[in-house]
Amino acid sequence: MATLTTNTSEKRSFLAAFGAAIMTWFERYAEAQSRRARIVALEAKTDEELAAMGLRRDRIVHHVFRDLYYV
Repeated sequence: MATLTTNTSEKRSFLAAFGAAIMTWFERYAEAQSRRARIVALEAKTDEELAAMGLRRDRIVHHVFRDLYYV
């Protein structure tokens, strides 16, 4: 009977790690921008339109970021 053991170690180069960090930053920036656009769009609505959606003006930011935290 034979036993085979393979140890692999994945070392990412500095350039690959740097590129991944930059991509992560761009993804987070794009997500933040899209959320900001949603906040602006909701703030542009009248109080009656917000009420029809079940929102109050002081809860817009909480509504937009509701998936990130619970208050």
